[in-house]
Amino acid sequence: MELHNPQAEVFVPDGVEPEKALRRTTHLGIAAHPDDLEIMAFHGIQAARAEERGCFTGIVLADGRGGPRNELTRTLSADELHLLRRQEQRAAARLGQYGAVVFLDYPSAALRDRTSPGVAGDLDSLLGQMSPAIVYTHNLADKHDTHVAVALCALAALRRLPAARRALRLLGCEVWRDLDWLDDREKVRLEIGEPALLLGALIGCFPSQSAGLRRYDLGTAGRLRANSTFGDPHRIGVASAVSHAMDLTPMLSNPQGDVLEFIQDHIRRFERDVIERLRRMGP
Repeated sequence: MELHNPQAEVFVPDGVEPEKALRRTTHLGIAAHPDDLEIMAFHGIQAARAEERGCFTGIVLADGRGGPRNELTRTLSADELHLLRRQEQRAAARLGQYGAVVFLDYPSAALRDRTSPGVAGDLDSLLGQMSPAIVYTHNLADKHDTHVAVALCALAALRRLPAARRALRLLGCEVWRDLDWLDDREKVRLEIGEPALLLGALIGCFPSQSAGLRRYDLGTAGRLRANSTFGDPHRIGVASAVSHAMDLTPMLSNPQGDVLEFIQDHIRRFERDVIERLRRMGP
C-alpha cells in the first residue's frame, strides 16, 4: 500500500503489520487535524475499547503545520510544529489503544481547495483495506473550512466503495459547531457515559493545542455534559455525557444525493421549528 506524500505514515501502536492492522478496524475516524479524532470521535474510541474485537483506526488528513500558536509553540518552525503534533497524535493512539492512526500529511490549503490529486487515491487505498461498521467524520455544518473539506472527501470516498462494502453508519460530529440545533428526530445522540478521565488524558496528549486559554479538554468535556443536561427540557437524561452527530448515512445509501440539498433540508427544518414555536406562543 503506497500513500501519495513522502512523509505519510501508518502508525500502529502494537506493532502489527499495517495492512493487518487496518483490516481489523471496526470504528473509523476521518479527521482534519491531530487532536480532532479525540474531540469528535471519542464515542468510537471508547466503544472500540469496550468491544472484545473492537478496533479504532484514525485517519488524519492535514499535516498540522498551520493553526494558532500558544506559549509552547510560539517559537517553533512549521516543520518543528508538524513533528510535535505527529508525536502528540502517536501518544494519544498509544493511550487510547487505537489499532492504527494514518497521517496523510496534506497541507490544509490543498484540502480546502480540493486540488490535491492524491487525497482521493489515498482514501480509496486505505478504505480498500478496511470494513468499519461505523465511520466518524466532521459534520457538514462545521464552521472550519478544512473540516468541511475533509467531511466531503470522506463522503466521496465512502460513496465510491461498492454498496456491500460501505459502512453501516456515517456520522458527522461536533468540533467547531455544536449540533444542538438539529431536529431531535434526526439528531444522533451518542451516549458515552462518564468521559472525564480517558477524554481528559487523550486531549492532554496535545499540549501544542490545549495549553493556555484554549483548553480543549475542558471545553469538550463541558460540551458533552451540556448536551446531556440540555437535551430535552421535559425529561432528565440517562447519560452523564452525550455527543451529538449528524447522520450522514442517507448520503451513502443515495450516492447521487445532493449534499447541498441535504444540509439545506436540515437548516429548513430548524428554521421551521423556531418559527412554528413562536407562532404557537403568539406575538
